[in-house]
Parts: sequence; structure tokens; C-alpha cells
Amino acid sequence: MTVRTCLPWPDKRLRTKADEVAEITDEIRAVWDDMIDTMEAMPGVGLAAPQIGVMLRLAVVDGSAERGKAVRLANPEILHSSIELREHEEASPNLLGVSAKIKRPRAVTVKFLNEQGMVDRRDFVGIDATSVQHQIDHLNGKMFFDRLSKVKRDILLRKAKKQG
Repeated sequence: MTVRTCLPWPDKRLRTKADEVAEITDEIRAVWDDMIDTMEAMPGVGLAAPQIGVMLRLAVVDGSAERGKAVRLANPEILHSSIELREHEEASPNLLGVSAKIKRPRAVTVKFLNEQGMVDRRDFVGIDATSVQHQIDHLNGKMFFDRLSKVKRDILLRKAKKQG
């Protein structure tokens, strides 16, 4: 079990778009394993590789109650989003001590490379949909608080700075 350290905000890598994954190799699988260990240790429901300083388009998502059902995604891309929104309290291990209610589509269909290197499609609903969208934001150099108004974002970042 390898739990990796999450980059502290405002590390510039958290604002950098991650690189595409060309193929699924043993090294990629090892990064996914470390990401799952790190996610479980938080505990969290998802993690994107840039959060641990790996600048590749890799994510893991596991919103299951019993855990151990992590979905491993490379190059995830949202194909379809539901019109219906869902509000959820979101946070990040890169910015400890703060969270905010974010509205996102309740369900999404995502295309990605799976563990076998095959193109896969999956529907994510509820907490898994929120998490996969949150991780894709990370892969694009965005943080959850970027979805807040400027006023709310500034308050959240000031609060985080006080706690840090």
C-alpha cells in the first residue's frame, strides 16, 4: 500500500492541464493503485493524478458504501450530462479544511480507457457522477471552488489560508 502526498494549494500543477495517456502500462496501473490507496486513506470518493503530482489524465472514483469498487479511468471525457442538477458538499485534499456546496449534473456518461486499455463507456449517477466530474475538472487544471461566484471563492480561499 502506497499512500502518496497530495500537493498543497496553490501548487501550479493544480492549475495545469494533464497530459493524455498514450497506453495502459504496468506503470499506469501502479499509479492507479497508489491513487486508490491515497483515496482510501483520506477517505475520499475520487482522486485525479495531478492531485499527487502525476501530470497524466488518470482518475479513480469510488462512491460505493462498501468501498473496494474503484473505477479506474484514463483520458475520461464526458459525452452526455443530465439536465437535472444535484448539489453536493465538495472538498479537496489539496486545500484542507474548507468545502462548498457545488451543483453539477446528477448523471453523466463518460468515455475512457479502462484497465485493459480498451475504450469504455459508463453512466455515473449521484455521488459517482459528482466525483467523476470533480476529477475531470482536476485533469483540466480546475478546482471545485472555480465553480463558485468570485465572492464565495474569495471567502473560501481566505478561510483556507487562515487555517493553513
